[in-house]
Amino acid sequence: MSSSGGIQIPSRLPLLLTHEGVLLPGSTTRFSVDSARNMQLVKSRLLKGTSLKSTMIGVIPNTKDPEHDSDELPSLHSIGTAGLAVQVVGSNWPKPHYTLLITGLCRFRVSHLLRERPFPVAMVEQLDRLEQYTEGGQLDGELGELSQRFYQAAVQLVGMLDMSVPVVAKLRRLLDSLPRETLPDVLASMIRTSNLEKLQVLDAVDLEERFKKTLPMLTRQIEGLKLLQKTRKLRPDDDKRVLAMRKGGVFPGRQFSLEEDAEDEDGDDMAMLERKVKEAGMPEPALRVCLKELKRLKKMPQSMPEYALTRNYLELMVELPWSKSTTDCLDIRAARVLLDNDHYALEKLKRRVLEYLAVRQLKSALKGPILCFVGPPGVGKTSVGRSIARTLGREFHRIALGGVCDQSDIRGHRRTYVGSMPGRIINGLKMVGVNNPVFLLDEVDKLGKSLQGDPAAALLEVLDPEQNHSFTDHYLNVAFDLSQVLFIATANTTATIPPALLDRMEVLQVPGYTQEEKVEIAHRHLIPHQLEQHGLTPQQLQIPQDTTQEIISKYTREAGVRSLERKIGAICRAVAVKVAEGHKLSRTDSAGNALQEHFIREQEGKAEDSDMTAPPEMPIVIDQVALKDILGPQIFEMEVSERLTLPGVAIGLAWTPLGGEIMFVEASRMEGEGQLTLTGQLGDVMKESAHLAITWLRSNAKTYQLTNIAGCADPLEGNDIHLHFPAGAVTKDGPSAGVTIVTCLASLFSGRLVRSDVAMTGEITLRGLVLPVGGIKDKVLAAHRAGLKRIILPKRNEKDLEEIPSHIRAELDFVTASTLDEVLNAAFDGGFPAATVTHSQIASKL
Repeated sequence: MSSSGGIQIPSRLPLLLTHEGVLLPGSTTRFSVDSARNMQLVKSRLLKGTSLKSTMIGVIPNTKDPEHDSDELPSLHSIGTAGLAVQVVGSNWPKPHYTLLITGLCRFRVSHLLRERPFPVAMVEQLDRLEQYTEGGQLDGELGELSQRFYQAAVQLVGMLDMSVPVVAKLRRLLDSLPRETLPDVLASMIRTSNLEKLQVLDAVDLEERFKKTLPMLTRQIEGLKLLQKTRKLRPDDDKRVLAMRKGGVFPGRQFSLEEDAEDEDGDDMAMLERKVKEAGMPEPALRVCLKELKRLKKMPQSMPEYALTRNYLELMVELPWSKSTTDCLDIRAARVLLDNDHYALEKLKRRVLEYLAVRQLKSALKGPILCFVGPPGVGKTSVGRSIARTLGREFHRIALGGVCDQSDIRGHRRTYVGSMPGRIINGLKMVGVNNPVFLLDEVDKLGKSLQGDPAAALLEVLDPEQNHSFTDHYLNVAFDLSQVLFIATANTTATIPPALLDRMEVLQVPGYTQEEKVEIAHRHLIPHQLEQHGLTPQQLQIPQDTTQEIISKYTREAGVRSLERKIGAICRAVAVKVAEGHKLSRTDSAGNALQEHFIREQEGKAEDSDMTAPPEMPIVIDQVALKDILGPQIFEMEVSERLTLPGVAIGLAWTPLGGEIMFVEASRMEGEGQLTLTGQLGDVMKESAHLAITWLRSNAKTYQLTNIAGCADPLEGNDIHLHFPAGAVTKDGPSAGVTIVTCLASLFSGRLVRSDVAMTGEITLRGLVLPVGGIKDKVLAAHRAGLKRIILPKRNEKDLEEIPSHIRAELDFVTASTLDEVLNAAFDGGFPAATVTHSQIASKL
């Protein structure tokens, strides 16, 4: 055994051959071993040994990449470091290997090799003779001067670092406690140096030579730190450029880094991130959370998976608009002009926006309203929301909720989950960059529900003005103020919206358009838009208003204008083909009739018709013949009068999410046992209405002179009744068909025809009363589109007629009824047989 300053190493040492790094005395280094000899050394010596002597090995640096499958032992470096294996960790991925944590003790020289298999063992000679120096004293002569210069440089280097970092504070304490002769090895292992430079320090057995080789490395790191401090004084927008210059090697002399600390670039990023956190304008609770996470991030190695998660979280927090907002444009006149230019009609929606602007002028701190536009597709609910944002001067963001069935889409995922992310609300705020945008929650009536939760329930907090000032997303886990956001939800029906959610919103009904409104919308918005989309100009294509009315009445039957826009687009495409071919249509004559060949036939046999070709500057005018040639035969025909040529047919009015519709009810009777058959996919409520109608008519058969086929007073005696609602593939339900069923059966039993221009709606009772129903405006518009002239409504729905445009009311004859006898009198020409009997007389007989 040899002794040196209290350190004793055996004269025989097993050798660990490393190619990843160089172990210096006084340092602790991690090595990964996977070669056969090194693996056998770990298994035989380190894993089975229990004494301190058994865990002491010799670490020899191998300057060449080892050949794992080679049987020959590579040439050994003559000088190595004796060390203690303080930790051994094994792993099988991606291949079997061990990771050793070794602390260096002292240098040794290999005298001769004793064996090569199963791992090399050699006779060694200890080189470090530390006992020749006075412990704790000063070194003399030139060596003492070198040691003092080295110590001062080390103190200067550590003083330039951030003392709040634990490893830097520990290093500063070590400088005062370690002997001066150990500093070269310790500092050379900490600063960033190449393996070749560390190997030179290892080979410097003489202490004076060791100081001389290590001092330039230390000086180089000091110069690098000085340069780094200068670059940090540059403008913030130059930070990324400076980092790129460092990475690109523009500052090749700067190589300072502590192996235990993060990269300098990451330190710069941390400082930049911390500055962003403090400048983000967060409320105090959110700022505390961010600073706590930032403190954890500084102590966290970049290799940890949680590092990226925490970093992403902090970057999201600084990107959110905690205190950024836009200034509202409160000019009501300008807002009214903008809304009128963007949308025709929709007066109720425009009035609500102007009311909001007026209140904002009087009170600046106003919570954003929660509006819900309910109406059929294609009436402009989404585009109105976009116009509102433009009117207010706010950012606009649309969130499509149709089919969403996971509450995490609204409230986000917790950060403990893999792939977690914030919800759509927070993500939308990040995208728009302000805290007072206009959020459009599209198709809120089509939210789903699954095992992942109920998104409609998650929206309760978002759409509650009393709660959304502290909305908490699961990902953020801190409150965010949504009270300044203007939420606008859209839906086709309120039937599928949960009552609790519906109660939090201000519902504004958006009914369908009248034919006159559609004509105006087409010529103000749809036709110019389609011309632009197809590269045409008004000088090339003109669609008169008569043609537009023809398209609306015979090719589309909808509450909105989407089908109308598609038909106009089809016309533009057909004309674009002719314009591209160089063909023009003929000009009109003096009477205004189109004397033009609408599509010049491509057959050679009709080439002689080309003498009607218009001059090149004349536009193509679409008339009824051209319309039929482009769009084909008309799709919707006015078949009302044809359907009412036999008794037992009546027209009802129905409401659907797509708008109002007319609905035919047909009845037939035949000999039988008094059974009632109902077809047409009817719901339970409509079936009950049919039974109510049969019961009321049977109880009043004598009063209204209703008989069966044989002339008996009971209409059902010896007869079977079949009641059918056409369009059998469509499910139908609701109470509003009651009066229509009564009228249809009364026509069947009396043999009289119902007026062909009458439609009706209303719920009935067993005593013959007519109760109010909903959707009056949509139903009236549907009757008007179908060309009907008289509409029978419940008396209590008379107030709903105010919502109908005045020109529509002027063209229709409204009859309000409170009892069924009033309905029957209005539905038949000349009244019904019991028209002279008062309701009180009927009630007394009942």
